[in-house]
Amino acid sequence: MAGSDNRRKRSGGRAGAATRRGSAAIEQSPWRLPINVDRPTEPLDEDGIAAIHDGAMRILEEIGIAFLNPEAIEILRKSGGCEIDGEIVRMGRDFVMEKVALAPSQFDITPRNPNHKITVGGKHLLFGNVSSPPNYWDMALGKKVPGTREMCQNLLKLTQYFNCIHFAGGYPVEPVDVHASVRHLDVLFDKLTITDKVMHAYSLGKERVEDVMEMVRIAGGLSHEEFDAKPRMYTNINSTSPLKHDYPMIDGWMRLARRGQALVVTPFTLAGAMAPVTMSGAVAQSLAEALCAVVLAQVINPGCPCVIGTFTSNVDMKSGAPAFGTPEYMRATQMTGQLARFYDLPMRSSGVCAANVPDGQAMWETSNSLWAAVQSGTHMVYHAAGWLEGGLIASPEKFIMDCEVLQQIQRYMEPATFATTPDDIALDAIKSVGNDGHFFGIQHTQDRYTTAFYQPFLSDWKNYEGWEVAGGIWTPERAHNLFLQILEEFEEPPMDIAIREELSEFVARRKKEGGAPTDF
Repeated sequence: MAGSDNRRKRSGGRAGAATRRGSAAIEQSPWRLPINVDRPTEPLDEDGIAAIHDGAMRILEEIGIAFLNPEAIEILRKSGGCEIDGEIVRMGRDFVMEKVALAPSQFDITPRNPNHKITVGGKHLLFGNVSSPPNYWDMALGKKVPGTREMCQNLLKLTQYFNCIHFAGGYPVEPVDVHASVRHLDVLFDKLTITDKVMHAYSLGKERVEDVMEMVRIAGGLSHEEFDAKPRMYTNINSTSPLKHDYPMIDGWMRLARRGQALVVTPFTLAGAMAPVTMSGAVAQSLAEALCAVVLAQVINPGCPCVIGTFTSNVDMKSGAPAFGTPEYMRATQMTGQLARFYDLPMRSSGVCAANVPDGQAMWETSNSLWAAVQSGTHMVYHAAGWLEGGLIASPEKFIMDCEVLQQIQRYMEPATFATTPDDIALDAIKSVGNDGHFFGIQHTQDRYTTAFYQPFLSDWKNYEGWEVAGGIWTPERAHNLFLQILEEFEEPPMDIAIREELSEFVARRKKEGGAPTDF
């Protein structure tokens, strides 16, 4: 329905003119779903995998998980595989493994633009934008400020613009200038019109979840039956570590499970604070908190797509502040990857850092996080672009700097970087140059020089003198200038006018009805 050529389309902004004049802020890599061709890094041997699995199962069997949602408790009680003691739910390992086995190891999510369909699982490696920081920083401001709707919209434009971003996470910055009761309505309208990539819903009360599902359905031009037939969107929930699932997140989890939408569960287990100080203990706890949510989803709707996430890192034992991109974070992510493969479930991790501004620390910590995702066999990488201050700040400069790294990871995975055909071995070229020449001018090089190597859009490869003559511009400033260029040329993806009007009418009606209840 949404793909009909006869429908009127609306696309706004100034990029139409930019396209006609053949200009663009950058030459970026095309849209594609990267395939992780590397063998995963596996620090655990078979005994180590068995030990962590046994630890997770014993947590579920002996200690139990608190479910602060009476409906979830009743569903689990009726399943016949759980012991219920008030809010504490215990599950036997055979029951857990039986239910987890029902979840698919791979599935697709199809957004309103089917060309941006993503595949979760297998060897696919997908990147999403920064999600949920309450604050914003850019170079023009030079300070940390609360997020606004305009800032959120601008970060959504980056989400749509960059081909290396495959799905839209939560709000790329919280627009605190929009009242919480209607924030989800305004932001989802912006997300669905500014982007046409896979959407996310916050599991924070039934109104938000049900509204987002309906808006995604409308934006896709789908009937209710078509929406329910396959995943069109996803949610991510966090357990309340240690060993607890709260009411609203489990409520949203169950609502999406009933309609067959994709589910991601990510325990927030910081070693030394909400989990044991030892990394294997923290991973075992994280797995227990994740697997019990997968079990609940499979009891409700067998075969419902589920992803287990890891957010296991450590705290600074001097201050208690979260640390990210650490050696411990990397190992925890790799170990979780091994266990995800043991359970045959897709996995989510994150591109995170503790740095406060887009500086060197920000990039080495984020790079550590991103390469840990690669090494672990992660399928969905949250917060892959734009994250600062442990998730408290979103930054457009950091977003663009991160996209340079993401493009490099994608290029690293391309077969051209390790192909071994006769043309790649290039014996004829080597023979033609011989022992006393160079390869710059030969035909073999000339035929390939434009595509042979990764070409950065942000890195500056000039020598010092050339860089100095060009203004001596440091990387964050170059990123800021690109940000302004991208905003200038950005054009919203096409949307049928009737669908846009239906979305607007839905938002207006739900606002009139009060949106989601709040206590302020």
